[in-house]
Amino acid sequence: MGNIVLAAKITHVPTMLMSEQPGPIFGKRTQAIDGHKEIVARAKALGADTVIVLDTHWLVNAGYHVNAAASFKGNYTSHEFPQFIQNLEYQYEGNPALGDLIAEKAQAKGVHALSHQLESLTLEYGTLVPMIWMNPTSDLKIVSVAAWCSVHSIESSRLMGEAIKEAVEESDSKVLLLASGSLSHKIWANEDYAANNGTFTISSEFNRQMDLHVLDLWTRGDHATFLKMLPEYAQKCNGEGGMHDTAMLYGALGWDQYQGKGEIIGEYFPSSGTGQVNVVFEPD
Repeated sequence: MGNIVLAAKITHVPTMLMSEQPGPIFGKRTQAIDGHKEIVARAKALGADTVIVLDTHWLVNAGYHVNAAASFKGNYTSHEFPQFIQNLEYQYEGNPALGDLIAEKAQAKGVHALSHQLESLTLEYGTLVPMIWMNPTSDLKIVSVAAWCSVHSIESSRLMGEAIKEAVEESDSKVLLLASGSLSHKIWANEDYAANNGTFTISSEFNRQMDLHVLDLWTRGDHATFLKMLPEYAQKCNGEGGMHDTAMLYGALGWDQYQGKGEIIGEYFPSSGTGQVNVVFEPD
């Protein structure tokens, strides 16, 4: 019988890559990178063999989609930020049986979901960037779930999260579940970016204060209050991917019945106008 051994909300900002390269950003994202390493170390200590990534850079306009390929191999350059992420070589093993089971469980809940095993369906950078530090030796299997959900409800994403939990428990996999996306996500307007030192600042004080309030709720374990505000928080603070990654994460944890407390790994930080953090949630 499988289980989710650890869950986390994580950052995937491209400047993490640049932080390890010569230049003005060198060393500036070390704490975020260290957070990724700490999270995966904890998961592996608990026996993790598979990572499910809820990827807010995988845009879908109908249904929920799971990339359940047996293997992933490619050379990735970001269409969004080709100056930041280019020629990123990757090769990972997948977990097709688990990916298929997630879609099957979702369908049983009335949630339209499809699992795909297509060589040409590549991974997005919400999955690829964290795997640089979380899966450097490619020993963890990967299942990627689309979480930039443009026409989906928070409720259906909650059910998708429940399906993920049920599928994992019916499998023989030990899973690290990652909601890969920011908190607030109002990127600086192009003409304002340089003037506001955009790489290292947040674009809205209101968004920053809401992010800090959310982190306070998470670390105190007041998840019921957070979930009541989630739809408006995602909308008014421009949550990345509509924060469907977070809704799925909470669905897998038990929604408002979840009794654990979030633990911030490292620190909250602004990046290109957005609010970023790594937070661990231990399953009940």
